[in-house]
Formats: sequence, C-alpha cells, structure tokens
Amino acid sequence: MTIDFTPHIARAEHLGRRFALTAGHYDETGEFPFANFDALHEAGLLGLVTAPEHGGLGGGLAEALAVVSALAQGEPSTALVLAMHYSQHYSIRASGKWPQHLIERVTRANREGVALLNSAQVEPRVGSPSHGSLPETVARKVGNQWRITGHKTYATGIPLLKWVSVLAVTDEPEPRLGSFLVPTDADGIRIEKTWNATGMRATNSHDLILDDVAIDIDDILDIAPATEGLKRDERLGAWYFTLVPAIYDAAARAARDWLVDFTSTRAPASLGAPLSSVPRIQDGVGQIEVWLATNQRLLRTIAEDFDAGRPFGSDSAAAKHVVIENAILATTLALDLGGNPGISRDNPLERHHRDALSGKAHAPQNNMIRTILAKSAFGRYAARKDEPVEPVAVRLPARPRLVANA
Repeated sequence: MTIDFTPHIARAEHLGRRFALTAGHYDETGEFPFANFDALHEAGLLGLVTAPEHGGLGGGLAEALAVVSALAQGEPSTALVLAMHYSQHYSIRASGKWPQHLIERVTRANREGVALLNSAQVEPRVGSPSHGSLPETVARKVGNQWRITGHKTYATGIPLLKWVSVLAVTDEPEPRLGSFLVPTDADGIRIEKTWNATGMRATNSHDLILDDVAIDIDDILDIAPATEGLKRDERLGAWYFTLVPAIYDAAARAARDWLVDFTSTRAPASLGAPLSSVPRIQDGVGQIEVWLATNQRLLRTIAEDFDAGRPFGSDSAAAKHVVIENAILATTLALDLGGNPGISRDNPLERHHRDALSGKAHAPQNNMIRTILAKSAFGRYAARKDEPVEPVAVRLPARPRLVANA
C-alpha cells in the first residue's frame, strides 16, 4: 500500500510554525523542549520512518528530510533530536543488525508514547570514533549480563531518551567492539550537565556516565573483533549526512525569512521606501537565495538517490560540507544586511546565526571530508587503466566554401 505523506509533511510544517513561537525561550533558558515531543507523538510523526509491520509509516529519507527541515525552521534543537531518532529507527528497519526481541521492544514503545532513541559514541579522551580510535568504555560479561562502565559526551536529547546505543569494547581476552542497548533508567546511569553551547542550546547534549550498568547478555546490536575497528554502513550514512545539514539549512532559511520580512516592512524616513528597494539589499538576498537553492537541490538529490537505490558514493559527505558552509554564509550575510536590529537579542536573526554555526561541530569535520575526497580522487587516478586510443583525424572540407564578395 502506497502512503500519501503530504498530510504528514503538512502537520510538520504546522508544528514548525508553532515551535517557532517558543524557540526563543528554549534558547534563552537551555531547557529541553519536552512539550514539542508530546506534540510530535500526537501528530503521529515519531513513527514516520519505522517499518509498517511495527506500527510505523515506512517513510524514506525524502520524507524524513521534509519533516525534519520543516520542524527545524521553527526549533532546530527539536529537529536534531528527531533526526537522530529517525536515523536509528531506519537502521532498525534496514541494517539487519538488530535482533528481533530488541526490534519488538523499541518499536512497541515508540508506538505507545515518546520513546526516543539515539547513540552515544563520542568520549572525552578519544573523541569521535570517526577518527579511528577505540572507545574507552568497557563492557564486562558477568553471568548472563553485560556490565558497562564508561563516559560518553554529546548525548543529544539525553533528558528524554528512553534508550542509548552505547559503543563499547569488551574486556575479553580477544576484545570485541559492539553497540549495547542501554535503557536510560538503568541503575548506574548519571547525566552530567555539560552542554552550554553557543547555539542549538535546547538539544541538551550532556555527558552520559555509566557506572557498572547491567543489561541482558542478548541486548547487543552488533559486535565484531575490536581489531576490525568500527564498521559503518556507508549507504545508511546518507541519513546522517542528509538530515544533520538539513537542520542548519533550515536555520538559514529562518534567517532569510526574518530578513525579507524586516527589509520589506522597514522604511526609513530618509529613504522614503522599504529597505527591500535598495540594490545592496536585493543583491544580498539574491545571494542568500543562491546558497539556499543549492542546498535544497543537494539534499533532495541525495535523499531521492538513496530511496531509489541509486549509487551516490561520497557525494553525501560532500553535500554535508557544502550545505553547512552555505548555511553559515547565508546567516552571516543576513546579519550584515540586518544591521543593529539583526544582532539584537530581541530578534531571532542572531539566534539563527548561532544555530547555523553549530553545524561545524558535527563529525567528520570539513578538513576530514576534503581529505577523504582527495584520497578517493588520487585512488581513482592510480587505478585507472589507460588504453591506447587513436585520435580523430583532422579533415578539411571536401571543397572550399565560396565567400560572397562584400
């Protein structure tokens, strides 16, 4: 059965406008937007990408992109937490790594209420696993349990997460690396409030401390010899490389909307016309439109290629690089054009800029993406097989063309 996602996207757009009305409060206080997730559950959007056989709508990356983008224009912290939830739920559906009993447990809770899921991989000393280091978090096998001890940073959405997929190394003679599904209400879990960022303040991406936390021996998602390192599904990675930059693109779109409204309604007495009539303002807004149009096409193309099963290689990583950079450029220019009102905390433009800047924090950073792309280019060059070819012969006309006398 084919589902028409238009009504669901429309609900997300409506919620995005509602979320915008309280976004300033969450930015100022740093509180977590619990009420936003109640609204998302009531709207049936938490199960957007969950498999239909588990009570979800079975949406793809294109639908997730549309919903996340709409919500992020209103309140991007909410959208980022939801994007992580969507990525995990699509992995449940498509990766083949989730055991059936955990699929049933997690999807049932997602149907019944707000039961968010995210991963915890980054650590204070070793940083992101994308840099190649093994985590210092350890899982010990004790009887029919795993007992996990470690320290994770940037656990986005932790105040409302029901489960965390914790990356850890076992203490076995031949260590293994795996992801362990840990309920956040387990004994031995502590949240250390460390998130005090310039932007995206309501994500509450605090530290997660695990002190001998016990889980069932079978509550493990994927495990392999630690010597093999962390293996990522490059194709499923498109969810991260698409939904994360979409958050910051949406912040830039919100900045554009404020700027257009401000310059259309502000008419200084000395000008006698709205600021939107000034060529410099028109040129600047036009440049912002170029950046945003580029972003939209890049994100939509990756999403559509993924859903259609078409190859896209490292293009998704390149898209992340371009989209976040364009979002920052757009909000920076918007601040320049907005003048003093733009930097006033009474207006949302400076908040949109701070949120867009936060996109730089997501691994892999741009220098790493460029290095990956460069190595790929050099690899293709080294692997090329040049076959001898014959040039196309130069041929003169069969007879000279007659040129009429002037």
